[in-house]
Amino acid sequence: MDQVEEFLVDARAAYGNAGGTSLNSQDIRRTSFSMQKGGYSPTHVDAALERLEDAFATRERDQARATVGDQAWFNQARAMAREIIARLDRVKKKRFRRVGFLSSGYDCKQVDELCDRLTRYFRQGEKISVEEIRTVAFRPKKGGYSETQVDLFLDATIEVILSVS
Repeated sequence: MDQVEEFLVDARAAYGNAGGTSLNSQDIRRTSFSMQKGGYSPTHVDAALERLEDAFATRERDQARATVGDQAWFNQARAMAREIIARLDRVKKKRFRRVGFLSSGYDCKQVDELCDRLTRYFRQGEKISVEEIRTVAFRPKKGGYSETQVDLFLDATIEVILSVS
């Protein structure tokens, strides 16, 4: 509980000090706390972190647009989206680096199913929420996709979606 309270105090201070902080939406997305018996409900803490991330992402988008202009900001978001789409266009089961056959990674089939949905989001405008991406859970599978690489990809995807919503 102390970790959560300390983080929230820091986050409030950072948000109130617009532009004068190093805390950003990506930092919030990657924040985790130790589990403790009698501590806060993880569901409620996660929901609070998601609201904070959304608030910071909105502020970052607005600041970027004000700093570089709407067109330059849009071009940056478009470039990031192109990188994501290039990854999505890869052949199934080869979209991400695989771990060794004795190591566990994310189930390729499940990750590829999400990638197919993301492809439809970017290409046809099919709806998918940031919440769905944030809360996706993949089964562990021997020889699966690298968890780190998939997680970084999902973070970038969330960043793009938040930057344009």
